[in-house]
Amino acid sequence: MRKVYKAHILYTKERSRFEVLENGYIAVEDGRVAGVAADLKTLDCEGAEVTNFGDRLLIPAMNDMHVHAPQYRNQGLAMDLELLPWLQNYTFPEEKKYVDTTYAEQMYRRFIHDLWRFGTMRACVFATIHTDSTRLLMNLFQEAGMGALVGKVAMNRNCPPELMETVEEMVEGNEALIAEFEKPDALVRPIITPRFVPSCTSEMLQACGELADKYQMPVQSHLSENKDEIVLVHKLEKESTSYGDAYNRYGLFGQTPTVMAHCVWTAGEELKLMKKNGVMVAHCPTSNLNIASGLAPVRMFLEEGIKVGLGSDVSGGHELSIFQMMVYAIQVSKMYYLQNRDCSPLTLSEVFWMATKSAGRFFGQVGSFEPGYEFDALLIDDHDLNHDHYTLLHRLERFIYLGDDRQITHRFCRGHEIPEPRI
Repeated sequence: MRKVYKAHILYTKERSRFEVLENGYIAVEDGRVAGVAADLKTLDCEGAEVTNFGDRLLIPAMNDMHVHAPQYRNQGLAMDLELLPWLQNYTFPEEKKYVDTTYAEQMYRRFIHDLWRFGTMRACVFATIHTDSTRLLMNLFQEAGMGALVGKVAMNRNCPPELMETVEEMVEGNEALIAEFEKPDALVRPIITPRFVPSCTSEMLQACGELADKYQMPVQSHLSENKDEIVLVHKLEKESTSYGDAYNRYGLFGQTPTVMAHCVWTAGEELKLMKKNGVMVAHCPTSNLNIASGLAPVRMFLEEGIKVGLGSDVSGGHELSIFQMMVYAIQVSKMYYLQNRDCSPLTLSEVFWMATKSAGRFFGQVGSFEPGYEFDALLIDDHDLNHDHYTLLHRLERFIYLGDDRQITHRFCRGHEIPEPRI
C-alpha cells in the first residue's frame, strides 16, 4: 500500500547541493520511494494515506561505513595512545570477552540501541573471530529491523592467541554464516573481514579472497591508517608495491564491492589502484585525531572520483553519531586545508551526501529520496533548538552541530518505522 508523508524534505542527489522541499510530499510503496514533489497532485496519490509531520525535517537516515561492535564498551578510553599500542593494551583484551555469548549479547544489544538512537539505520560492522557471537549480532540486527553488513573478523598473527584461528576455522565459520544469512534482498548480510594485513598471514588473506570470489561477497578492512602500520605491511608483504596492492594480490581490493577504512596516507599508485578498482573509503575523522593517525585527504578523494562514506570507527572514534562525524569531517578538512592550500575544506552538502547517498550505495539504492531508493529516513523535530527565523538549510545545519538523538522522533528503514530496540 502506498503511503505519503508530508514534511520539510531535505536530501542530496549530488554532493554539491541540497534538494529542499518546504512542506513537500514523499510517496513510499513497497519500502521504496515512489516519488517526491512539492504538491500532492503531482504524485498522483489520490486516496493514499497521508501522514502530516507538520513543521519538521525529513531527511535520509545515516549510514556508518566503519564501526567495531565489540569495542562499544571501550568508547572514550585510551584516546592518548597511537594505533598499535592501543590495539594491544585495550582493544584485544576487550575482544577476547566475546567468546562468551552472554557477554556478547549484553554489549551488542546496547550497541544496536545506540545506533538506533543516533539515526544510523545501516552499518558496516566488524565483529570478532567468534562465529557464535557474530551470528548473535546478525540476529540482533534482524530483530531490530536495521540493515547491516557484519563481518566475522579473520586474523592469525600479531594478536593474542585467544584471538587467533586457523585458516580452516575462518573459512568454516564464514561459510556457515553465508549459508544462514546470504539471501536475496536480505537486510543483514555477511561481509568478508580480514582485520588488516598485519594480523593476517598470506594464507589467511588468500582464503579471504577466495571466499569473496566464490560467494561474491563484499569485503571490508583497514588501509594506510598509520605510518608505523604501513612500514609493518611492507615488511610482511615484501612482494607488494603498496598496502593496497597487498590486498589486491589476494582479490580483496575491489574485485567484489570493497570498503577500506581510513586511507590517511593513501597516495600515488595506491590511489590509482583504488580508483581503478572502485574501492570505497570509510572516512573516520574522530579516529584520525584520537589515534594520532593524521588527516585523511578527503577533498583529493572526491576530486579523483573515489567513493567516500563516513564511519564512526568506535572505539578508535569516541562516539557513534554520524551527524557528529559530519562536523568532525568538516573540521578535519579545514586543518588539512591549512597545510595544503590547494585542497578546499569540505562543505555541509558534501559531508551530508557522504553520510547518506554516497555511503548508501554500498547497500544498494540507499541514502536518497529519489524514486526507486529504499525509504531509510529520519524525522527531526528541532523546535527546542529555537529554529525561528532560520531557513530550512540553516535549521538542518544547526541540528547537525547542536542536536542529538532527542530531536529524532521517527526512524525508518526500508519503509518500516523502526521502534526502539530492546536492551
